[in-house]
This record gives sequence, C-alpha cells and structure tokens, in this order.
Amino acid sequence: MTSATPGEAIGDSADLLVVGAGPAGAAASARAAARGRDVVLLDAQVFPRDKTCGDGLTPRAVAGLTELGMGGLLDDRPRIRGLELNGWGRQQRVDWPGANRFGPYGSAIARVELDDAIRRFAVERGARMVSGTKAIGAHLVGGRVESVTVVRDGERHEIRVRDVIVADGVRSGLGRSLGRTWHRDTAFGVAARSYVDSGRADSEWMGSHLELRDPDGALLPGYGWVFPLGNGTVNVGVGALATDKRPASMALRPILEHYATMVAGDWELTSKPRGVASALLPMGGAVTGVAGANWMLIGDAAACVNPLNGEGIDYAIETAKSAVEMLDAENDYSAAWPALLRAEYGTSFAAARRAAGLLTVPQTVPLLGRPGIRSPKLMSTVVRVMGNLLTDEDSDLIARAWRSAGRVTAGLEDRPPFS
Repeated sequence: MTSATPGEAIGDSADLLVVGAGPAGAAASARAAARGRDVVLLDAQVFPRDKTCGDGLTPRAVAGLTELGMGGLLDDRPRIRGLELNGWGRQQRVDWPGANRFGPYGSAIARVELDDAIRRFAVERGARMVSGTKAIGAHLVGGRVESVTVVRDGERHEIRVRDVIVADGVRSGLGRSLGRTWHRDTAFGVAARSYVDSGRADSEWMGSHLELRDPDGALLPGYGWVFPLGNGTVNVGVGALATDKRPASMALRPILEHYATMVAGDWELTSKPRGVASALLPMGGAVTGVAGANWMLIGDAAACVNPLNGEGIDYAIETAKSAVEMLDAENDYSAAWPALLRAEYGTSFAAARRAAGLLTVPQTVPLLGRPGIRSPKLMSTVVRVMGNLLTDEDSDLIARAWRSAGRVTAGLEDRPPFS
C-alpha cells in the first residue's frame, strides 16, 4: 500500500463514506457532495493509479460522463463511431446501432487518467478524499453499519458513518466483510491488457477479433481487442469467458503477445506490448449481499459488468447515480437496492449470462461466429447488445426479444442476478 498524501486527515465521522475511488465511487461522491452531503471518499491507493481495463467507452458510457458533468474530459480523445469486427477471414465495420439516444460516438481513455479525473471532479464538488487508506471491516449494530475500520500505515482508525456506499471493485474487500458473495457458476471474465505504440491511435474504430487463436493455431473461447487512445498508443488485450465448471485455462500473457503480432500490420504497431496487467471479472450481477440497512454495493463491487464484453464503466456511473438518489428516498436499502438493480439490469444480465455461458464451450464460437461475421444485420445486433445500447424504452423486435429471453432465463435460474 502506498502512503497517503500529506495533509489528508482521516477524520472520525462522515455523513456518507464512499469506499473506492474508481468511476463508481468517485461519481457517487460527486453527486452526493453536490447535494450537500458530508462525503468522505476513501481509497487504498494514492492517485493517479492504474487499473486493468480495456479503456474503451461505449456511447452509453460517454453519455453517462456527459450527464455527470464531465463530457469535456473527452474533447481531445478519439471519437469512435463503432466496432471493426474481425474473424474467419472477414472484416466488418459496424456503426454503434441505436446509439442516437446516447450520442453517435464512443471514446477511449486510459483508466489511470479517467479515474483520477473523476476523483478530482468529486473533490472539486466538496468530497473529502482520503487516499492510501484501506477499509478492512465494519461494526454493525442491528444490521446497520455504525463505523468502518480503516488502516493507514499500519494504524487503525474508526470512522463513524450514517451511510456507506461500497465501490471497492471486483474483489470488494469491504463488501465481503459485509456478506457479499460472488457466485462463479455463471460466466465470469478473465482478461489481460497492454499498451502498444500505433500509427492508428486516432482511429474512429475499435478493433474486435472474434476469432482468437493461440501461438499453435488452436481456437480459443475468447476474443481480442484493439482500442485507440489517441495519444500514439492503443490498448491491446485478450479476454475469455469462464465458469467454475469450464475454467479458462489460458496463459494470457503469451496469448496477448501472439495476438499483438497478429494485428501488428493492420494496426501499424511499432512496439512490443508493455504495461501488461490481468484481472478476473465477476459479471452479470452474479453476487448476493449487495445491500444492508444503510449500505449499498455499486459498480464492479456489485458485479455490474456486461457478461458479453466485460464493460462496466457505464454501469458504474449509472449505479452511482441511482445509489445517491436512493439515499434520499429510502431509510433501509436492504431490499430496495437489490430490487432496483434487478429491475434495471436483471433481465438483460440474465440473458447475457446465459449467452456468455454458451460461449465458454469452444465449439460454440465458430458455430456462431463463422456465419455471423458474414451478416451485417446480425453483427449490428451483436454490437447493440455488447455495447449495452438496448434500453427499456426500445420497442423494436430485437429489444423485445432480448427482454423476453432475459425474463424467461431469470425465471429458470436458481439464482437470478443480485439474488
């Protein structure tokens, strides 16, 4: 753990303690502070800090940042119009379908920059930042968190709280201490990313490779990506879907390095991959214990991650907004917060989890991918689903069919999302 910034007093109380200063926690802190709450935003690390991520922003994520008041952050970033899909000897460029409600463009920005920018935005609006300080447990009385135990430089402190928002990421140490459980019987993600110098760093397309192979040519149940960052570099990564019954037994680093050589010509890569980092991703609401009387889990901590592509920044920003609104609307979040998450994301997560589970079977990838890459209409539908661009307001056939599939799937599952 790194040391805290000098002068950051931990304090002994907060109206709202937000644990985790990534996009979810920082966005929640900014909104709550703007409403006049006394907010302490706490993180175990000192910013700026890196985080394993593809760094891509869908139009929905861009819209979320804009609505938060941070749209200007992306003014000098790539304006990404869609996906450049590759596989089985074909390439299709697909504009973001149905994106007009969010805006026509996605973007990309390294998480070391994005997370620090949202954190600083929260501080500007009145949140008190406490970095280099880790939350390790909570003292509950009658089901309510009375105080949170934190550690800085080996010393323990207690922070008395009225409310707690837990946004400490996929592992969610504080969430686990409060009873959060990750269920791996549904699909989860394993991924690795790197940074590479590129002559196409200003491209208006995100690269997505549906046919991922290892150095020996064997087809893998995964995918590859190249996201332009607009600063002379691209984010190059590989990911795979897995369940506890079908683990992704992939050595990610050599596969990533091989993938980089495969796309080097197309993406004008001029360096070797650097900054390689990997992560596990709970996805699709595959957690229980997301709320208590005066605490809520949001973003990655609540497994609010798209099961089909591992994207979670839009969910982070959206759940941050919903959680802050609930602070003023409810006195007990135990049932209200899981119910809201199920209503907002349950059906889409259920359908996506089932689809992702099928993709963990290696034979499924070529069976669906080979004919799919030849159909522009089908690929447009895939991008719409993967980009989280379906909303409850959409009433077309695809949207209705996706919601119906989600309702049926959720009804058949022993453990629907957030249950």
